[in-house]
Amino acid sequence: MPYDARMNGEDPIPRQLLTTPRSAAIAGIIFSLMLGLILTLLRMSISANPGQDGRWLTDPARRSWVDLAVNLVPFAGIAFLWFIGVLRDQIGHHEDKFFATVLLGSGLLFVAMLLVAGAIAGGLSGDASTAGVAATPGSDPLVVDVRITRLLLNTYAMRMAAVFLISVATIALRTSVMPRWLAISGYAIAVVLLVSTGIAPWLELLFPLWVLLLSAQILRRSLASASRC
Repeated sequence: MPYDARMNGEDPIPRQLLTTPRSAAIAGIIFSLMLGLILTLLRMSISANPGQDGRWLTDPARRSWVDLAVNLVPFAGIAFLWFIGVLRDQIGHHEDKFFATVLLGSGLLFVAMLLVAGAIAGGLSGDASTAGVAATPGSDPLVVDVRITRLLLNTYAMRMAAVFLISVATIALRTSVMPRWLAISGYAIAVVLLVSTGIAPWLELLFPLWVLLLSAQILRRSLASASRC
């Protein structure tokens, strides 16, 4: 006689599969809130004026904001990696191999650039606090490093985020794992990040905002499914 889990009082559906959507939602919410805070702190601390790139190094309050942002970067990266993993697990066998590869590659590149930018910013702040470095706008090597940090985070990393949005939105449209309006808005935000990031301030906050909306949608569907069981 074949084994029947119901006859033995067992749940035939593995319970870890039931928690996957909720894990994705929680990881996405944590990531979006952390990245939003990181970008806000860095935007408020480091001037967008090239002639004032090094001024924050001599301001203890701004350095403390940068230190807080830098300390949050690894946790944001971990949450985003977890979000990618459980998101792909939720899509399952419906996932298109091409867009799945682009999704994974762009996500990993985004995290790598985020970590490198955080490491450079943390090194600058540490050097300034321990050695009392006074940055000379326009000529000091520290100012060059600040510009490299901004370029990595606000330009290259955000363009990888745009590629990530395009791949997720495309997979979502083909598998119907999210509302159509959310997928279309992902395309729109991706275009904005590809064209305008590094030019117009604060636009990079659109990425964590979209991840937050997606995570909230996943959590809502997960809770609704649990309530019907």
